[in-house]
Amino acid sequence: MPKATFPDFGLTASERREAVRGHYYEYPGMDGDRGEIWCYSDRFSYFPGDAVTLFISSTASTCDIDIVRDGGVETAATTIGGVATKWQQSPDQCSVEGCGWQPTHSFTIPSDWTSGAYRLTLKATGKDGAPIVSHHLFILCPSPGDRAGRLLQIAATGTWTAYNTWGGSNHYQGITGPNRDKYATRVSTQRPWWRGFAVLPSDAPRVPLEIETPPATAPRYPHMEWAFATGHSKKYASSGWASYDSHFFRWAERTGYGIDIISQHELHFRPEITEGYDCIVCVGHDEYWTWEMRDTVDAYLEGGGHAARFAGNFMWQTRLEDEGRTQVCYKYRARAEDPIYRNGGDVTRATNSWEAPEIGRPGAMTFGLNATRGLYAGWGGCAPRGVRGFPVYRPGHWAFACTGIYYGDLLGGDAHVFGYEVDGLDYVIRNGLPEPGGEDAYPEGLQILALGMTSLVEESADIAIEDQFLTDEDGRFVAETLYGSRSDENLEKVKRGCGMIVNFPKGKGEVFHVGSTEWIAGLIKQDAMVERVTRNILDRYLATTADGS
Repeated sequence: MPKATFPDFGLTASERREAVRGHYYEYPGMDGDRGEIWCYSDRFSYFPGDAVTLFISSTASTCDIDIVRDGGVETAATTIGGVATKWQQSPDQCSVEGCGWQPTHSFTIPSDWTSGAYRLTLKATGKDGAPIVSHHLFILCPSPGDRAGRLLQIAATGTWTAYNTWGGSNHYQGITGPNRDKYATRVSTQRPWWRGFAVLPSDAPRVPLEIETPPATAPRYPHMEWAFATGHSKKYASSGWASYDSHFFRWAERTGYGIDIISQHELHFRPEITEGYDCIVCVGHDEYWTWEMRDTVDAYLEGGGHAARFAGNFMWQTRLEDEGRTQVCYKYRARAEDPIYRNGGDVTRATNSWEAPEIGRPGAMTFGLNATRGLYAGWGGCAPRGVRGFPVYRPGHWAFACTGIYYGDLLGGDAHVFGYEVDGLDYVIRNGLPEPGGEDAYPEGLQILALGMTSLVEESADIAIEDQFLTDEDGRFVAETLYGSRSDENLEKVKRGCGMIVNFPKGKGEVFHVGSTEWIAGLIKQDAMVERVTRNILDRYLATTADGS
């Protein structure tokens, strides 16, 4: 059962407000007299035999680097001792331009390292004699070989990049613009990850509230309060390896599945990477995609592949520049500022919501659902006391076999798998069952299996606007995107959303989409029904059972 009181992280009321409202971030020199060490690599992902180049800035003259493969069992890969380091200056707008550091160390990935996420722990001695530590992570893609019966997980690197707070700017907040208060429309991959990206303690709060918010109580955000209190990034719980992608990869290996992993950049630059796989998997918070990434997935599905998407918030089109080292997304400011609109470019590539009519490629046509009909559940003032799991409407579907699920059951409620951002679709109810309908485009043959309520607007007659974090800004943006203006009338059309589980055929292939960022919480908490449904999907798409049961 949900707890009745908010957790206390030792913050004052003003500090709690700063934790939510403030713009705090990682930057070079932030630890002052103690000293610090930071690291990034030249790429997100590599193949066996590739050279990895590390860029390190440190107040210490040397560091040691431990590398482990972060899988079902954490496995030591190598230790690199006595790396010579120095402090390297960063430009003020390093979030946008990249840090521009000189290379520090390079090593070649051995041919026998297996696909996975490799976590680097950099250790040195601080100015006060105490240890200083930082973490980095890169993805090792699979070697060529037999891929039948193996899963291919696609790490949400577009969303990782969008949320990275290091240096001050990301696609949400920033230090750009004449007043240094604008989010960045362009962000660089050539900078360290935020604190909490690669490693987190097990008790770090997730975004959805684990308490039952009392009526007429101002919303609280425990994950941001914890971040402020412990020195982690404000966005640690919104994206990243430690909060999302890692949990599925570890669970899959522990459960007995053969699994490889790639970054989204492989979908963009190496579309052949999916060949030979029976099932690709998307996990967690997976919000930002390029046109080319979608092309790769669509072609894979049309050719007979299967996609299991245990993820939510399919929202924004991005562009990649500088060989993938810069991600562009104008988002809310796209129609006013994206050069494509002003310079007569191909407007279908505008970095706006996929649902913007001029883009002409609704999100549901790839994954069956879209973010504009879904979004917020179980955090802030958006459906704060709503369902925490998926209400099931079609229990006879093959995905629910051997679960004992009935019509009306709440799937994953104890684990809170419904939230914090979910994907939905316009729908109608016929004979007590939801069916796709209304204004949204959707794939032929789509079935809605489960459906819960969400909101795009924090609505309360009892809570002052200054105590609301989300307010109605996202709702008015969606209203303008879909209907041409931010009017109250158009807001009424979009402010009530939904989250869904859907299944549909696509060409010779098939898609199963659990439209929630938090499905992963059911695997973390070992929810038996969530695990069984996950296995039903994967086993069907792999045409084999992982452990013979």
